[in-house]
Amino acid sequence: MVFMTELYIATDVEADGPIPGPYSMISLGMSVAGRPDLSFYTEIKPISDDFVPAALAVSGLDRDRLVREAPTAQEAMAAVDGWIEGLRTIGRPVFLAAPAVFDGMFVHWYFHRFVGKSPFGGSGAGIDLRSYWMGMNACDWSGTHKSVIKKKLSLTGLPHTHHAAEDAAELAQVFTALLERNKDQ
Repeated sequence: MVFMTELYIATDVEADGPIPGPYSMISLGMSVAGRPDLSFYTEIKPISDDFVPAALAVSGLDRDRLVREAPTAQEAMAAVDGWIEGLRTIGRPVFLAAPAVFDGMFVHWYFHRFVGKSPFGGSGAGIDLRSYWMGMNACDWSGTHKSVIKKKLSLTGLPHTHHAAEDAAELAQVFTALLERNKDQ
């Protein structure tokens, strides 16, 4: 059996509401852990007229501009699917998010709705940073906030900006540091 290198694709979503379908994923960032040269970012035209103003405000994106200028969900998801499929020449893509429940819900739904399949498999399964940390450190859920993880890993200067590309890069750096720490133990 041939084993491929796993590529942990740190993923961040900005959305204008709590769930996909009634609300829209408005930007998507991905960054491969340990490979800052491998990243993807797209903004996405909203798929519905409904949005939660407070949720939209988190990203700072202009919804009217997205409606006018952003690629459609089908175009954006086809592009990200192509990018992920291209990574298969160097390794096996593995979804990574924090929290995987929120980001994974949008990514999985959007892939199935607009591409017909997910490059992460039928279940969209992947790694949740907080669950991984909890398992590795035998700690309670309350001790798994990303700020706590970054502090314990002595990571400074990694802000969480709510820009999908920057937050995906932040997550990739955190997970890379976590893997390095685990390798040393």
